[in-house]
Amino acid sequence: MRAAPRGKLSGVATPVALLTPAQLLLLAVILLPSIYVGWMSFQRATFGAEPVFIGFANWQALLADRVFWRAAKNTFMVVLAVVYGELALGLALAVLMAGWMPMKKTFIALLIAPYAINEVSAVAMWRYVLEPDIGMVSWALIQLGIGQLDWSADPTDALALAAILGIWTHTPFTFLILYAALQGVPAELQEAARVDGAGAWSVFRHVTLPFILPALLVAVMFRTITAMRIFSEVWLLTEGGPARMTEVLAVYLYRAAFRYHDFGLASATALSMVVLSLLIAAPYLLAAWRRMAAHA
Repeated sequence: MRAAPRGKLSGVATPVALLTPAQLLLLAVILLPSIYVGWMSFQRATFGAEPVFIGFANWQALLADRVFWRAAKNTFMVVLAVVYGELALGLALAVLMAGWMPMKKTFIALLIAPYAINEVSAVAMWRYVLEPDIGMVSWALIQLGIGQLDWSADPTDALALAAILGIWTHTPFTFLILYAALQGVPAELQEAARVDGAGAWSVFRHVTLPFILPALLVAVMFRTITAMRIFSEVWLLTEGGPARMTEVLAVYLYRAAFRYHDFGLASATALSMVVLSLLIAAPYLLAAWRRMAAHA
């Protein structure tokens, strides 16, 4: 058998050698901990005690807990509000900034500024601004005769506020992805559509949107997966109260692990969050895969 030329072997070996450290890092920080969490979900484990195999008892306890199902429902509703709120706002801002406007660089810097603020600091700041008793927003509403903003006593208002804070914090991520995608839309196609008599909406729908659709799918998929881990907004606002009515899955996991020290139940909760994230993101992954296959 004829040996491959030395140059070809080195050409194959170089990318493998460059990628190996990154693959090993992913293996160390993602795959191995995931396997450990999966193993822990079948154990009874707490501080100062050896793990004991208990089969599916943690999963049975999880699925029988009404608080878990309420947390899952709250998470699902908040994630939908955050992801599609960010998508609508980010797309509108990206389209606005893609056109001509004065001081564009200044406005873009202001738009992405929230993404540079630490999430905990941002939520703490907005909590004091929106505080029902001493917050500036409540004071302004009282002066206008609307009444006090009492989100701390209403679970629906508290979750809505958590979603709004999530949108404010992470919209810059969606905006940057869509703004970059809009820069790649061929201007000559848009101009040709206008010459043919298409209005602004028709140009956007039939020319711009198909070009940025892959970026839209990526933005929605990434934000859906990351929004499933929403924690700071809810914990710093209500700590899951009153009566655990505003609890989301990340808060449920935190209580199980660090309040009740039930690491087996916490591990089962973590895996359930992964499964729910994949189920929600699956349609976007399938759509992205079909587009890739169509253009292959």
